[in-house]
Amino acid sequence: MIVKTALISVSDKTGIVEFAKSLSDIGIRIISTGGTARTISDAGLPVVSVDTVTGFPEILSGRVKTLHPKIHGGLLAVRDDADHMEQLKENGIDTIDMVVVNLYPFEKTVAQADVSIDEAIENIDIGGPTMLRSAAKNYRFVASIIDPADYNLVLKELKENSEISEETRMYLANKVFKTTSEYDAAITEFLSEQI
Repeated sequence: MIVKTALISVSDKTGIVEFAKSLSDIGIRIISTGGTARTISDAGLPVVSVDTVTGFPEILSGRVKTLHPKIHGGLLAVRDDADHMEQLKENGIDTIDMVVVNLYPFEKTVAQADVSIDEAIENIDIGGPTMLRSAAKNYRFVASIIDPADYNLVLKELKENSEISEETRMYLANKVFKTTSEYDAAITEFLSEQI
C-alpha cells in the first residue's frame, strides 16, 4: 500500500515533528488539526489544515473538526471497489492513506486527585478514536498509527519498500482496537465510580 496522504492529529507530540519531516521528505502530503498543525508548520514543514479539506471550520471548542464525510469517506473507501471510488470522485473526496492519532490523556487526567467531572469529560476523545477505527477497519488500504513507538517501523518500511505491508497494517489495526477498547474501559470505570 503506497502512502500519498497522511492525517496527523496527536495529543502526545513526542517525535511527531521528526516523523512528519520524514513523511514530507518522502513526498507524503500531510493534513492536520489545530495544535498539531501548528507544531508541524512551526517546524517549517508543509501542512494542510483539516478545515481546508472539509471546507468547514473547527467548532465547539475543537469538539468537532474531523467528523466529516471528506475525512471518513477518504478513510473508509474500499480502493478496489469501483462504486466507492466513483462516489469519492462525485463528492470531491480524496483518499487518506495513513492516520496518525493518539488520544486525549483521559487516564492521566482522571488520575489527578482533584479532577472535576467536567475536566474528565473534556478529556474524552471522540474524533481520534473515530478516525483510528475508520482507518483500522479499512486496514487493507489505510495504515492506522496510535503509538509513537511505531513511527520507526512505518518509516523503515516506507523507506525500504515505498509502502507499508499488509502484515504491518494488520498489526497496527489490532493495536488501535486494543487501545481504544482499553480507553473506553477506563471511561466506563471512571463514570461508574461517579454514580
